[in-house]
Amino acid sequence: MPGCFKKTLFALASVISFASFILIVVAMGTPKWMTGKILCKTGAELVNATDPELVKFIGEIYYGLFRGGKIRQCGLGGRRSKFSVFPHMVKKLNTGLHVMIIMFLCVAISFSLVSFGFCILNAIKVPYRAIKGPAGICLWNFLAGGFVALAVTGFVAAVKLHRLTERIANFRENVFQFVILEEQFEDCFWICVAGAAAHAVNLLLIAISCINFPKIKTKTEEANVTAEDIMY
Repeated sequence: MPGCFKKTLFALASVISFASFILIVVAMGTPKWMTGKILCKTGAELVNATDPELVKFIGEIYYGLFRGGKIRQCGLGGRRSKFSVFPHMVKKLNTGLHVMIIMFLCVAISFSLVSFGFCILNAIKVPYRAIKGPAGICLWNFLAGGFVALAVTGFVAAVKLHRLTERIANFRENVFQFVILEEQFEDCFWICVAGAAAHAVNLLLIAISCINFPKIKTKTEEANVTAEDIMY
């Protein structure tokens, strides 16, 4: 049976693994990974809008991995619209990269659950196989955190290098052209980053659990010396 200190660490690691699983699932299902402001360039150029008048042509956009929406402002008031990535926008985006991001997160979810199960196992008993012990837990956490990091990096690359926001803003726009004024990563994106950070914390906890701390003897134990102990 593991000691009380190790039990506490493994129990805490199991909670963190399950929390990471929840964070990743919630982040995947939410439609606000990115938000931004979009300018209706065509409308502004048609009326030669000056700086004060540009407000009438600035709309908003938000999106996640599966769906999103935007408010188009082309001088005649805002028009709201929603969209889904699958199957409508697949051809407009970098399909391979987008699918890889989703697959990386799904794999990370699986490894988070495996890490959760192994942490529970180690909190209950000392496994006889190394792969089921602390070494295995470190492996699963490293893989889970690594795949989340790959997904986050891929999403940042899609936004910055492949102009993802601009592509989505101009989806099914035959007359008007939109340009991106500003864009920022929202809470759901950072929740996913927090999921990767949680696995890094788990690695630290497991490393601490492998340290053999010296046992401190109390004064009562030191004073309880019999004559037989002195003889031997």
